[in-house]
Amino acid sequence: MGRMNLLSNYINKENGTVEGFCIVRSVLVKKNVKGADYLDFVIADAGGEINAKLWDYSADTHGLYAVGDLIKVRGTVNLWKDVEQFKIDRIRHRNDKDQIDMSAIVASSPIDGEQTFESIYEFAGKLSDPDLAMLTQYLLRSRRASIAAYPAALKLHHAVRCGLMFHTGTMLELAKKIVEVYKPLYPELSPDLVYCGVILHDIAKTEELNVGELGVATSYSTRGQLMGHINMGVSMVEQAAAELQLPEPLVTLVSHILLSHHGQPDYGSPKFPMFPEAEIVSQIDMLDARLYEMYDALGGVKVGEFTERQWSMDNRLLYRHGHGLKDIEE
Repeated sequence: MGRMNLLSNYINKENGTVEGFCIVRSVLVKKNVKGADYLDFVIADAGGEINAKLWDYSADTHGLYAVGDLIKVRGTVNLWKDVEQFKIDRIRHRNDKDQIDMSAIVASSPIDGEQTFESIYEFAGKLSDPDLAMLTQYLLRSRRASIAAYPAALKLHHAVRCGLMFHTGTMLELAKKIVEVYKPLYPELSPDLVYCGVILHDIAKTEELNVGELGVATSYSTRGQLMGHINMGVSMVEQAAAELQLPEPLVTLVSHILLSHHGQPDYGSPKFPMFPEAEIVSQIDMLDARLYEMYDALGGVKVGEFTERQWSMDNRLLYRHGHGLKDIEE
């Protein structure tokens, strides 16, 4: 767990207490060895998360708390078996009078989700294939209210506020460069299929994830857990295409790109990519996700050191070499 901003920035130097706002990531009512209730939390802000305990818990005194709640806590940090743990002394929900810097509370992508959405939507309208342009804009427009602020995942890559637009926007820029290189070599390559596939590949994340008003995913939806965003995305494409009366062969191509964009069955795709545009979308998706996860993990270690093993990347260690830092310093 990373060290939270509130643990770093709100410490009272005189008595060692810590006070600040955070989000409830998980909460369970448990009993101690004497049979008394306590709350076992994972609380988080933009800087990370930490396990927290509220001892001698009473619902009447302390109130009820759920995943996704924005709360204010005061307490102290202790070590338990060499792991930091936050002991809560006071706790309450946010109120209308609170002045809160949400950037310190919610981990966010470095882009403006609304602006990125508008840019992607405008680009989709300029696709040379009118059917693909219509389909892409239709699906973007139908989820306008949520898609701009959504994360791209519950955990791992781009699991931050506006993460879906960050991921999609970066992929789209990379797709343009790939088309620029390969279209002259392989004239049959369809840029529109690539761009449509990139923009729509994770469209069903808006249905797969339960996301609160803060733009943080708290869990998978029931439908998301049972079906997954790949299958749900194909259903969305087929339903939209039927309403727009688009040609079936074209819809099948787009559906296959969504079905195969995780590359292989081990990663959740029912099909391997079976034409070049599908392969491009799959490879871009993997590259963007991997780079995000790598730099996120490397940010927590010093130059010349290794991360802990990253289970999402074949349990490998990552090394922070620091060679590129000279470009930043210069």
